[in-house]
Amino acid sequence: MLSISEFSEMCRLSPQTLRFYHSEGLLLPAEVNEQTGYRSYTFDQVEQAMLITVLRGTGMSVKLVRRSLDEPDTASALLQQHSTEVQRQRQAQDEAISDAREFFNAWPEARLRHVPEMTVVSKLVPGPSTGGDQYDWAEADAAVTVTVQDVVKTVESCGAVVSGTPWRAWASETPEQKRQIITMEGPHWLVKIPVTADEEAVAALSGDVEVQTFEARDELSIFIPGKNSMAKYGTALSRLVMHPLDAAYIDISRMRQMLHDDGVETTAAICRLDETDMAG
Repeated sequence: MLSISEFSEMCRLSPQTLRFYHSEGLLLPAEVNEQTGYRSYTFDQVEQAMLITVLRGTGMSVKLVRRSLDEPDTASALLQQHSTEVQRQRQAQDEAISDAREFFNAWPEARLRHVPEMTVVSKLVPGPSTGGDQYDWAEADAAVTVTVQDVVKTVESCGAVVSGTPWRAWASETPEQKRQIITMEGPHWLVKIPVTADEEAVAALSGDVEVQTFEARDELSIFIPGKNSMAKYGTALSRLVMHPLDAAYIDISRMRQMLHDDGVETTAAICRLDETDMAG
């Protein structure tokens, strides 16, 4: 029999770690003295300790390690499952690092621009986009992406051409849409895609898409790299609201989010104050 200190030195696992593995059912001592509580191990438990060390070294959770030991036939599948999750986390971390570099290399700033009149195809994004008490941006983004792809296929099948960057806007064009936003029932978004189309193509664009004229306007915009989030949305909104304008203000009700591959550009229409408004 090996004392816990001897076993610890042989396996390069601290006594504290061995006690933790004991409490988690990973590595049970061969004997525990009822009077002193001293733990003893056998030499053939070194191999089990080695397997645990190898698996824990991958970052695998105690729960998965225990399953791998209890069900050896599933060990390879569990390791693959863990490997896939690690790769997903690494990708998410790489994207976060890239976003952070973008922020500190060029901090997002609001800018003014003029947007010309254009023809757009509009479609309601189906389904609510909420996650319990908090807004689920990932779910909303996924639904918007699917809708954009669907509209692009419809446009191209009718002989029209996508002529600009798609965007999404709050679904508030009808009384019913406004009610659904207020009550959080959803749908919450409309997808808008600029198109170039002749009369025949426009006539063919029917069904669940609507052809609209987007009126020319001045607007304030800010681009924030990476995936959308409530924090980024709030940051964009605060930057737009706080940006100084000369005899003008931004219309929050006419905001839109341009869908770029590397981030989201939030814009809001600028309303000019005429002399009468200023006098009042």
